[in-house]
Amino acid sequence: MIIGIGIDLVELDRLKELMSDRFIDRILSVEEKKLYENIAAENTKLSFIGGRFASKEAIFKAISKGPGKTNYIDFSVLNDESGKPYVKTDFFKEDEIIHISITHTDSLAIAYVMIEKL
Repeated sequence: MIIGIGIDLVELDRLKELMSDRFIDRILSVEEKKLYENIAAENTKLSFIGGRFASKEAIFKAISKGPGKTNYIDFSVLNDESGKPYVKTDFFKEDEIIHISITHTDSLAIAYVMIEKL
Protein backbone atom coordinates (compact mmCIF):
# COMPACT_ATOMS: atom_id res chain seq x y z
CA MET A 1 0.00 0.00 0.00
CA ILE A 2 1.32 3.45 -0.90
CA ILE A 3 1.36 5.70 2.15
CA GLY A 4 2.93 8.79 0.60
CA ILE A 5 4.43 10.36 -2.49
CA GLY A 6 6.55 13.45 -2.86
CA ILE A 7 8.39 15.32 -5.58
CA ASP A 8 10.74 18.28 -5.47
CA LEU A 9 12.53 20.43 -8.02
CA VAL A 10 15.61 22.50 -7.16
CA GLU A 11 17.10 25.26 -9.30
CA LEU A 12 20.84 24.75 -8.97
CA ASP A 13 21.69 28.43 -9.55
CA ARG A 14 19.45 29.38 -6.64
CA LEU A 15 20.99 26.65 -4.49
CA LYS A 16 24.48 27.87 -5.39
CA GLU A 17 23.68 31.14 -3.61
CA LEU A 18 22.95 29.21 -0.39
CA MET A 19 26.08 27.07 -0.44
CA SER A 20 28.10 27.38 2.74
CA ASP A 21 29.61 24.98 5.26
CA ARG A 22 26.65 25.65 7.56
CA PHE A 23 24.13 24.81 4.80
CA ILE A 24 26.01 21.62 3.86
CA ASP A 25 26.15 20.53 7.52
CA ARG A 26 22.40 21.10 7.81
CA ILE A 27 21.51 19.13 4.67
CA LEU A 28 23.99 16.25 4.41
CA SER A 29 24.30 13.32 6.80
CA VAL A 30 27.77 12.17 7.87
CA GLU A 31 27.79 9.47 5.17
CA GLU A 32 26.68 11.89 2.46
CA LYS A 33 29.22 14.48 3.57
CA LYS A 34 32.05 11.97 3.09
CA LEU A 35 30.88 11.36 -0.49
CA TYR A 36 30.50 15.11 -1.11
CA GLU A 37 34.01 15.87 0.14
CA ASN A 38 35.48 13.35 -2.34
CA ILE A 39 33.96 15.14 -5.35
CA ALA A 40 36.52 17.31 -7.14
CA ALA A 41 34.43 19.26 -9.67
CA GLU A 42 32.37 22.15 -8.28
CA ASN A 43 29.49 21.61 -10.73
CA THR A 44 29.32 17.94 -9.69
CA LYS A 45 29.27 18.99 -6.02
CA LEU A 46 26.39 21.35 -6.77
CA SER A 47 24.45 18.59 -8.58
CA PHE A 48 25.13 16.20 -5.69
CA ILE A 49 23.83 18.52 -2.99
CA GLY A 50 20.96 19.63 -5.24
CA GLY A 51 19.87 16.02 -5.66
CA ARG A 52 20.14 15.33 -1.94
CA PHE A 53 18.25 18.50 -1.02
CA ALA A 54 15.47 17.71 -3.53
CA SER A 55 15.34 14.12 -2.24
CA LYS A 56 14.89 15.13 1.36
CA GLU A 57 12.28 17.75 0.50
CA ALA A 58 10.40 15.05 -1.47
CA ILE A 59 10.64 12.72 1.55
CA PHE A 60 9.18 15.44 3.79
CA LYS A 61 6.30 15.90 1.35
CA ALA A 62 5.70 12.14 1.20
CA ILE A 63 5.50 11.86 4.98
CA SER A 64 3.64 15.19 5.28
CA LYS A 65 6.14 16.43 7.83
CA GLY A 66 8.53 19.29 7.34
CA PRO A 67 11.95 19.77 8.85
CA GLY A 68 10.35 20.93 12.12
CA LYS A 69 9.40 17.34 12.97
CA THR A 70 12.50 15.72 11.52
CA ASN A 71 15.81 16.91 10.14
CA TYR A 72 17.50 16.63 6.78
CA ILE A 73 20.33 14.65 8.37
CA ASP A 74 17.85 12.01 9.62
CA PHE A 75 17.97 10.64 6.06
CA SER A 76 20.99 9.54 4.02
CA VAL A 77 20.51 9.30 0.28
CA LEU A 78 23.17 6.89 -0.93
CA ASN A 79 23.81 4.82 -4.04
CA ASP A 80 24.07 1.06 -4.38
CA GLU A 81 26.82 -0.63 -6.40
CA SER A 82 24.91 -0.05 -9.66
CA GLY A 83 24.38 3.66 -8.88
CA LYS A 84 20.70 3.37 -7.94
CA PRO A 85 19.80 5.76 -5.09
CA TYR A 86 18.33 4.49 -1.86
CA VAL A 87 17.42 6.04 1.49
CA LYS A 88 18.99 4.97 4.75
CA THR A 89 17.13 6.07 7.89
CA ASP A 90 15.81 4.95 11.26
CA PHE A 91 12.76 7.18 10.82
CA PHE A 92 10.58 4.51 9.18
CA LYS A 93 9.33 1.16 10.42
CA GLU A 94 10.75 -2.08 9.02
CA ASP A 95 7.63 -2.69 6.91
CA GLU A 96 7.92 0.70 5.19
CA ILE A 97 10.04 1.06 2.05
CA ILE A 98 11.17 4.31 0.43
CA HIS A 99 11.44 4.25 -3.36
CA ILE A 100 13.45 7.16 -4.77
CA SER A 101 14.49 8.49 -8.13
CA ILE A 102 16.78 11.49 -8.74
CA THR A 103 17.69 13.23 -11.98
CA HIS A 104 19.74 16.29 -12.90
CA THR A 105 20.21 18.71 -15.75
CA ASP A 106 22.75 21.53 -15.91
CA SER A 107 20.29 23.78 -14.09
CA LEU A 108 17.88 21.53 -12.16
CA ALA A 109 17.77 18.61 -9.74
CA ILE A 110 14.55 16.64 -9.34
CA ALA A 111 13.65 13.88 -6.89
CA TYR A 112 10.58 11.67 -6.68
CA VAL A 113 9.78 9.59 -3.58
CA MET A 114 7.13 6.96 -2.94
CA ILE A 115 6.74 5.38 0.48
CA GLU A 116 5.22 1.93 0.54
CA LYS A 117 3.96 -0.11 3.47
CA LEU A 118 4.31 -3.85 2.95
